[in-house]
Amino acid sequence: MAEAIKKTFADKREQDQAVLVNFLTAGFPTRDATVDLMLALERGGTDIIELGVPFSDPIADGPVIQKANTIAIENDVHYTDCLQYIREARSKGLKCPVLLMGYYNPLIAYGEEKAVEDAKEAGANGYIMVDLPPEEAMKFRNICTKLGMSYVPLVAPSTNIDRVKFLASIADSFIYVVSKMGVTGSSSGVAMSASLPELLARIRALTPVPLAVGFGIDNRTHFDFVTSAGADGVVIGSRIIKVVLEGAAAGDAPKALEEYARSISLKDQNPPALGRSKKSPNGDNVAQPVPTLPIPPATPVDDGLEVKAPGKLPSRFGLFGGAYVPESLVDCLAELEAAYAEASQDPAFWKEFEDMFGYINRPSQLYLAERLTEEMGGANIWLKREDLNHTGSHKINNAVGQILLARRLGKTRIIAETGAGQHGVATATVCAKYGMECVIYMGAEDVRRQELNVFRIKMLGGKVVPVTSGSQTLKDAVNEAMREWVTRLDSTHYLIGSAIGPHPFPTIVRDFQRVIGREIKSQLAEKRGKLPDAVVACVGGGSNAIGTFYDFINDESVRLVGVEAGGHGVDTELHSATLSKGVIGVVHGASSYIIQSATGQLTPTHSISAGLDYNSVGPEHSHLKFTGRAEYIVADDFECLQGFKMVTEMEGIIPALESSHALWGGMQLAKTLPKDKDVVICLSGNGAKDVAEVLLTLKDKKWADKLDWHVAQ
Repeated sequence: MAEAIKKTFADKREQDQAVLVNFLTAGFPTRDATVDLMLALERGGTDIIELGVPFSDPIADGPVIQKANTIAIENDVHYTDCLQYIREARSKGLKCPVLLMGYYNPLIAYGEEKAVEDAKEAGANGYIMVDLPPEEAMKFRNICTKLGMSYVPLVAPSTNIDRVKFLASIADSFIYVVSKMGVTGSSSGVAMSASLPELLARIRALTPVPLAVGFGIDNRTHFDFVTSAGADGVVIGSRIIKVVLEGAAAGDAPKALEEYARSISLKDQNPPALGRSKKSPNGDNVAQPVPTLPIPPATPVDDGLEVKAPGKLPSRFGLFGGAYVPESLVDCLAELEAAYAEASQDPAFWKEFEDMFGYINRPSQLYLAERLTEEMGGANIWLKREDLNHTGSHKINNAVGQILLARRLGKTRIIAETGAGQHGVATATVCAKYGMECVIYMGAEDVRRQELNVFRIKMLGGKVVPVTSGSQTLKDAVNEAMREWVTRLDSTHYLIGSAIGPHPFPTIVRDFQRVIGREIKSQLAEKRGKLPDAVVACVGGGSNAIGTFYDFINDESVRLVGVEAGGHGVDTELHSATLSKGVIGVVHGASSYIIQSATGQLTPTHSISAGLDYNSVGPEHSHLKFTGRAEYIVADDFECLQGFKMVTEMEGIIPALESSHALWGGMQLAKTLPKDKDVVICLSGNGAKDVAEVLLTLKDKKWADKLDWHVAQ
């Protein structure tokens, strides 16, 4: 299978021509259009077809291909359908190699080995996996190698020389060279990168393997520039999608696509020769075969809750974590890891962080909720008052830590995602203090229900970008922030707000939030002379919870209890109980538990609290669940509102809706324990941001009656 791709490059080299690789999203624009479009591409002179496997959250793709993915999923097209398209196209005479291109999660859902076996049987030739860098792909690459399928690595402009050598060493057919930093997309009016010849020359010096260049290519002028720069192949994607859309609107997409492919390939039009020598090093006038190069052995994954080597952080928590990202982000994450590894060993850095505690309002108070304790009739209920921090939540801890790290890296611009808006406010706050540009991505639905926080961000000088793709909630804000980050790596730091995302973010965020658990441990020792019997926190992405739990992980007597958002109930599809109901997969750069369909697509979630409305969870929480060290329970919207009401009325504290899940879970736990026990609940945020949403809810008589709370009537 890989041999067919190698032969294609060798044949075109013999003809002194470049290989044309065209990308087509399977199942777009209609479910039954794909086979005819594949055949049209080949008739138009396409040498290799990349068939895009639809995925709900394609973080490396721009709006054109994202839209095509969305439409394909709406057409109920998934990996199985992609294989059927290849079978049918082969039965109708398709001869050119076909690469399956896409994201890792649908293959995990299908089963990796079965996915490759079935693809080979269907007539596919290999894979380009956008978010599966070789470090994370040992198992998958070995399966491909065993079955003779190609695994095509990607090289980006940011890729360093040592890494280029590594990627070249594992290439078995060709290397996909990303022509520019950013996401996919083309424009006829935009010039190609002037640095492309230098990039290709740098890679060419290290490997004889053919190089195919993609991203931003729109027309034959672009094609000629790329080949003159030294490319052996040219990849076109977004422009193909636009042509298909335009052709479909005109009533004949296959005809339009064939004509467009011909305008690039110049098939039957005597395309000009590249003018490259075909002589081998010994003078023979023959095309040189592409060598099959050795694949480095897999390295064992260690379970990693402690640093194993100086300057290197553990990238995994047992089975979970890692960095499943587009190649463009790999070196940036390595830079961040190195900077944090150095900073974390530097007492001056931690002094700078602790010097900000007066600004944050640390230590936050540990408060005995006497009326709640009496009402529950069991263990003492203590509230860790993160809601009294500056900006009203725990988010400021991480925002301060990361802005100090960004300054250490020399970054001048900050981007972030936010759901409930608290992280957005905290980020805008520290950007205002340190004079940095601030851009916050927020799902359009969250913009609606967190209007007050949106206004606070703007007052602080931040720009809010509403995200209208997908479910328009937190997961979509993460997607857009990652897409934007890759275009501005030189000046921009992505100040991720929860213990999610690719390594090293889960570790960095946890370390800035672990001040919560450290203070609980010392404060309760002072008040009660003992450890708590349980610590409880709400879990969405999970930063306040991992900050609460981390310093108690080795204290086996302390129960670690996370409370997830049950939404309308875990027996419905409208919940955000990832650890309770999710499955293991990969999204937003890390392996974790995910709420998804059977085919590996992220599905809509729901919570009355915007900050918990998320499909995945921090990988360290997944590890704690998998090992049984922590327990994760669920509070639905009604129970959340009951917790909100009780704490408001009985303690005079209006909690955030996110925190209200933890309050409900902690109160139920306290009921079951003796009176000499102590339960500490992380009150992660202030409820001022949620008053409007609660008011809107209680104006509905059904909810007011159910809660017996008629304050809005």
